[in-house]
Amino acid sequence: MAEQQATTVSSTHKLVVKNIGLMLSGDIERPILEADTLVAIGGRIAAVGRFKDLDTEGADTVIDAHGTVLSPGLIDSHVHPVAGDWTPRQNQLGWIDSTMHGGVTTMISAGEVHTPGRPKDIVGLKAMAIYAQRAFTAFRPGGVKVHAGAPVIEPGMVEQDFKDLADAGVKLLGEVGLGGVKDGARAKEMVAWARKYGIQSTIHTGGPSIPGSGLIGADVVLEADTDVVGHINGGHTALPDKEIRCICEGCKRGLELVHNGNERAALYTLRVAREMGELQRVILGTDGPAGSGVQPLGIIRMVSMLSSLGDVPAEVAFCFATGNTARMRSLDCGLIEVGRSADFVFMDKAQHSAGRNFLDSIQLGDLPGIGMIVIDGIVRSGISRNTPPAEKIPSVGH
Repeated sequence: MAEQQATTVSSTHKLVVKNIGLMLSGDIERPILEADTLVAIGGRIAAVGRFKDLDTEGADTVIDAHGTVLSPGLIDSHVHPVAGDWTPRQNQLGWIDSTMHGGVTTMISAGEVHTPGRPKDIVGLKAMAIYAQRAFTAFRPGGVKVHAGAPVIEPGMVEQDFKDLADAGVKLLGEVGLGGVKDGARAKEMVAWARKYGIQSTIHTGGPSIPGSGLIGADVVLEADTDVVGHINGGHTALPDKEIRCICEGCKRGLELVHNGNERAALYTLRVAREMGELQRVILGTDGPAGSGVQPLGIIRMVSMLSSLGDVPAEVAFCFATGNTARMRSLDCGLIEVGRSADFVFMDKAQHSAGRNFLDSIQLGDLPGIGMIVIDGIVRSGISRNTPPAEKIPSVGH
């Protein structure tokens, strides 16, 4: 397992990225930027544009992109971390660092539900959430930002419990429905308390994922009114199409599509969202670690699958994994904009892909080759150990 690297960069550290062949913005309204150079200072984007127009002098680090593609770092909207970079679900070490090699720079916990002996009493679940929030703030495997500490709500919780959690720094709820709260009315009340104190919420959607969970249908999802409809394509078992459509049309919340779900249902949800003109609601997660394992390339595989089989331009599909999630989750990453975190993934067409270029290769269903990952302006990895080799790769100088 890779050792944890420094997580912060000095406030004056200047990073210049030049010779970018294609810059993906993460913004679904304008997914491609007319720019070949980016400057970051102190781990945040300071300028984007053409090399001749930007101040590139005095850089501490220079990345020559060599014509590769720069995208915001990918965001996994649905993970189940437990302790550090270990998952008891598959007894696997290094899964977070390995996922970073799949282009993911930020993860969002949907609950630390696989924790052995997970406490279900109110004092215990609050304590575990606060512990997880603290632990993953202090520990970033491979530099990945893991937003954790997502308690699974249980009957008997009152408004003060949510205030206590928020005061302690907890900003997320685990999947509603994984605990004892499975009815819409009770969930709605607790979700409203969470929202009052700035805590975001997600709901389990579809059939049981593991023993102990249960069916959560469209009626409960709509009544609970969480901020995100978690794995609307099931995790793994999806709802009937008519219920998926009912959810899409019955609320304006995030529509989360996950790798560990039903692929046909994901494509159906995408089609409905496109018909409604609301592709900005589509976000991506893996829902791992889970029974089907850990998928280091899960998010990039979802991008490729949705583009190739869902008939979505590749540059738009990348927005599902970046800017859409960033805006929905109020994150400071996920978009190439001045002031945002300098979190990037450098990609290029995989060697021997039938695609004419990078975007065409994604729309044909191929995965890209990843040549470098940058988080907070720091180079975290060079050539990915998990993707196919890229035609071109960036290099680092000073």
